[in-house]
Amino acid sequence: MGGGGVNFGESALNALKREIKEEYCTDVLKAEFLGYRDVFRTDEKKRKTHWLALDYKVLVDRKKVRNGEPKKSSEVGWFTLKKLPSPVHSQFPFFIKKYRKQLT
Repeated sequence: MGGGGVNFGESALNALKREIKEEYCTDVLKAEFLGYRDVFRTDEKKRKTHWLALDYKVLVDRKKVRNGEPKKSSEVGWFTLKKLPSPVHSQFPFFIKKYRKQLT
């Protein structure tokens, strides 16, 4: 599960491709827009935030995937929905609940 922001003047799809390249060192072969989620969180300074998450299912060449951000993630791995590592990102359960049918 990757993430990032959309730069001013950049399309959401181009932002997705850029973020995949930065985080996983590979290109997007296919992208399917799943939908969006409202994300309500509290930041490190205890401020309430509201993000819009644009969710995609992305196909990449797994042989080319590398950890492009080792300071943020210790490793990259492949898991089934039935055998996920722990802990998962705080937003992952909401993502799975909303899109489970589209991911299987």
